[in-house]
Amino acid sequence: MTPSTPQPRRRTVARHGQLRSPRPVSQLFTILAVAVASVLVAVVGVVGFTVYSFTTDYVSNAVALPGEDSVPPDIGAIQGGYNLLIVGTDECLPDFAAMFPGRCSGADDGSINNDVDIVVHISDNPRRVTVISFPRDLMLPIPSCTRDDGTKTSAMSKQPLNSTYSVAGLGCVAQTITSLTGMQIQGAAKITWGGVIQITDAIGGVDVCVSGRIYDPNNTGLDLGPGMHNLVGIQALEFLRTRHGIGDGSDLGRISNQQQYMSRLAQKLISAGTLSDPTTLLQLASIVVKNITPSKSLTNPITLVQLATALKSVPYSDIVFVQYPTLTDPSNPNKVVPNASAASALFTALENNEALQLTGKVGQNGGVIEVTPSATPTPTSTPSTTSTPSTSTTPNPTATLPSSISGQTAAQETCSDGNLKK
Repeated sequence: MTPSTPQPRRRTVARHGQLRSPRPVSQLFTILAVAVASVLVAVVGVVGFTVYSFTTDYVSNAVALPGEDSVPPDIGAIQGGYNLLIVGTDECLPDFAAMFPGRCSGADDGSINNDVDIVVHISDNPRRVTVISFPRDLMLPIPSCTRDDGTKTSAMSKQPLNSTYSVAGLGCVAQTITSLTGMQIQGAAKITWGGVIQITDAIGGVDVCVSGRIYDPNNTGLDLGPGMHNLVGIQALEFLRTRHGIGDGSDLGRISNQQQYMSRLAQKLISAGTLSDPTTLLQLASIVVKNITPSKSLTNPITLVQLATALKSVPYSDIVFVQYPTLTDPSNPNKVVPNASAASALFTALENNEALQLTGKVGQNGGVIEVTPSATPTPTSTPSTTSTPSTSTTPNPTATLPSSISGQTAAQETCSDGNLKK
């Protein structure tokens, strides 16, 4: 196949574990938790004005996106739904310097790379959620962006996606994603790896499933045997960062592994009663303002509550996680380029608000394998009893996606595909 650049479309973006459709506020956490940073943003919306005193720093750090309204109208009135960009950055963090020797010294100490880029797409009625993960090594055009000082950057014809934050910040990442997909980004948030560590610790860790041993001594230092593991602190970060310890060692495999973590994080927040504990909510809210850089629209708690209301009845069968479709870059086998035809099929379906039918194999890019629920080792904490998600009696149009698009629904279970099988 010959790679080509996909044509921009109007608007548009999900994934995992058989659970009931929760209440509106819980549903907000479910959807945004899969993007890790969004969990923290959502806490501000849930706690609302009761913790509004926390948000002074949060608001002052807000980033303006091109064309962004400070407070959007009710989400039910937004044609095409809502698109939320989550960016995870790799940067020098003085408070965590001891965990990452060399990151805050040398030639790269001032660099900031957007190594995790996720768009959460909430459709118009009937509500569906799709979460699209974009590979950090995706080679694509970067448009002219506006820096914080008002100056413009020059457009570039072909650069890796993870370099866009260093070009002109969060707004430039949003512009680049819009140019690639045609999706207008209404809200965005940046979180550091330190923030990931802190939220994981705040909820008592995340249980993940490992099939085969994950052994990565020379890179992240991660060493996990088969079975269930409760990840906290630096080990959680090692799990999210490991590439050589899973599958074929590719970044695409790492994305699948990160999706397992994010899904199980969402499951814990819903099933373990984490979100019903005011102390935990307040703790998470304080973590939000210290570790999130939001766009201005996400500084208003009402906006987040509007998102929760829009998501109140989305069944897990309509939560789909996908990877942005790619091909190997003919100029560099270590990079990827857009798969134009597959991307067009995905974004056409999202624009038309069609249910997504995945045909690609779960974990086809490496990183995870699909397991039946009975084969998944039992977590240390048992989830509460759940009911069957409600389903619509009216058939909805369904789009069958090309097999080149990897992903899974929220009704599927996966385990990390460790690099050592015995």
